[in-house]
Amino acid sequence: MKLRNAMFIALGLSLMAPLYAADMKDVVEDRAEARHDAAKDQAERNYDVAKDNCKKMSGNAKDVCMKDAKAAYVGAKAQAKADEKATKGQAEANEDKMKANYKAAKERCDSLSGSAKDACVSEAKMKYMQ
Repeated sequence: MKLRNAMFIALGLSLMAPLYAADMKDVVEDRAEARHDAAKDQAERNYDVAKDNCKKMSGNAKDVCMKDAKAAYVGAKAQAKADEKATKGQAEANEDKMKANYKAAKERCDSLSGSAKDACVSEAKMKYMQ
C-alpha cells in the first residue's frame, strides 16, 4: 500500500514538473525584463540630472558635457539590454541542459523493468523538471 501511494505521489509530481520548469523560465525572463526596465529608468534619470548640470555651463564646455551625458546614457541602456539578453540566454541554456540530462537519465532507466523502471523515470522527471 505504501509503495502504491509513493508511486501516485511520484506520478503526480512528475506530471507537474514540466509546468514548474516552464514557470521558472518565465519567472527568470520576467525578472530580467524588470531589471532591464529599472536600469533603463535609472539611466534616464541620470541623463536628466546630467543634462540639468550641463545647462549651467556655456560654450564648448556645455557641448562636451552634453555629449558625455548622452554617451553615459546610451552606454547604460546598452548594458541593461545586454544584461537582459544574457539572463534570458542563460535561462534557455539551463532549460536545454535539463532536457538533455532528462533524456540521458531516462535512457539509463531503460535497463530496468516494471515498477523499478517506473520509479526511475518518475525520479528523472522530478529531478530534471520534465
